[in-house]
Amino acid sequence: MCSIFGIFDLQASDDAHALRREALERSQRQRHRGPDWSGVYLDAGAILVHERLAIVDPAGGSQPLRSQDGGLALAVNGEIYNHRELKRELAQPYAFQTESDCEIINALYREDAPASFLNRLNGIFAFALWDKAAGRALIARDPIGVVPLYWGHDAQGRLRVASEMKALEGDCKDVAQFPPGHWYDSATGELTRYYQRPWREYAAVEGVEVALTELREAFEAAVHRQLMTDVPYGVLLSGGLDSSLVAAVAARYARHRIEDGDQTEAWWPRLHSFAIGLHGSPDLAAARIAADKLGTVHHGFEYSFEEGLDALPEVIRHIETYDVTTIRASTPMYLLARRIKAMGVKMVLSGEGSDEIFGGYLYFHKAPNAREFHVELIRKLDALNNYDCLRANKSMMAWGVEPRVPFLDRAFLDVAMRMDARCKMVDKASGRIEKAVLREAFAGYLPDEILWRQKEQFSDGVGYGWIDGLKAHAEAHVSDRELSAADKRFPINPPQTKEAYFYRTLFERYYPSSAAAETVPGGKSIACSSPAAIAWDASFANAADPSGRAVAGVHGG
Repeated sequence: MCSIFGIFDLQASDDAHALRREALERSQRQRHRGPDWSGVYLDAGAILVHERLAIVDPAGGSQPLRSQDGGLALAVNGEIYNHRELKRELAQPYAFQTESDCEIINALYREDAPASFLNRLNGIFAFALWDKAAGRALIARDPIGVVPLYWGHDAQGRLRVASEMKALEGDCKDVAQFPPGHWYDSATGELTRYYQRPWREYAAVEGVEVALTELREAFEAAVHRQLMTDVPYGVLLSGGLDSSLVAAVAARYARHRIEDGDQTEAWWPRLHSFAIGLHGSPDLAAARIAADKLGTVHHGFEYSFEEGLDALPEVIRHIETYDVTTIRASTPMYLLARRIKAMGVKMVLSGEGSDEIFGGYLYFHKAPNAREFHVELIRKLDALNNYDCLRANKSMMAWGVEPRVPFLDRAFLDVAMRMDARCKMVDKASGRIEKAVLREAFAGYLPDEILWRQKEQFSDGVGYGWIDGLKAHAEAHVSDRELSAADKRFPINPPQTKEAYFYRTLFERYYPSSAAAETVPGGKSIACSSPAAIAWDASFANAADPSGRAVAGVHGG
């Protein structure tokens, strides 16, 4: 994974070389995402800059990727897991210039319409493709928004795109997130949604059952695909269900090299796992149990509250949000990424997405029926790019560590989401807890104390003292008067708590524009604040704390 920066709609009157220097400077703001190499493309219509984190084909594969005739230039941030299958399916020859998995995008562009070939890609990506002969820019983002992408227009009306907002802030007054599952064509000026699945509508899944074996095998295939790498990798292991399942499946494939069809021994056959928490945290203890069972080389790191607090300004600068839950969880993840990077690991698998697919959040216990449960799952999936995907990607990439998320694999989603939501619902009367269907599908993979461990928010699992300490710190540094006038200082999404106010002041330090503030939807990811959840239980309407502990009568801790 890497970073991209582009400027399009250049005019004859533009000083191209001055713009090139400016583009390099803006791209440097996100070089932490790609510390291995930089590449620049310039012609009369476009500038593309790429900062590379070399994961596949590290000796080659530098970007922007050019076609043999020089007519196409492509800058990609991401991974295309099915690139080998897509190469075999090409209808016409294409002269590949590298072994990069992402170069398949150029080949597909040459023979197929964007709406068609984008739906054939199984991967996580954000890219900008420039067709010199046509004077056409094609910009696209992966279906769920695992990979970040922003866009806007500068004062001269030129279109700019970047992997992170910091490369556009100050230049684009209309900076915004590029929507997941969409593509933009500069030739028509149209933004088009390409990712539409039948399972988004409950009517398409009602009554559908998915066999446990099919669910398990689909996830095993997803993890196997995402082990595509030519560099040392590991797994994030909190000891909860999701990360433990990712680690368990990865451990089964770790000894063979995925890139040559499992024919040879892996270059790094020992699977390493990583966890972090305060002293005595639930996650550190549970992660050790899981690691011992799976036989991973485990690394459990402790951090102090003071270390986390010291990191907050940099965390917010990197993750580009003032959302309370996201910041709480991003900070330990950011500190963990630094440790992982120091050990020479460049890619990790993580468990994001499972709660949105299977209704793992504790307020889902209150869902009145399968239809409403399913509708809320779709809402949560649509919001992932603003919360958990944003956290995982930017916290890790702050130190040049690429996170991959097998639960959000496109093929696995099609299996797990076409299941009637009644199969995912909690049934207290029978003792059926959240994500029971997933736990049942992997019976025998993990010890029962891990397989049936109750849901913990990541920011809770690292140690309850983390959240309590953040609240106390904010209480000491934000006055009642400041909070009462929050809507005057912050008219866009005014903070409702002192902790939220404290984070907002740090965000404003780096991103002062109104457009930047508007990229954060609502400013609080309190799960129970959704209209559906409030309808399920009116007490959720007044919930001010997004911690899992706030769901009364559900959390056992």
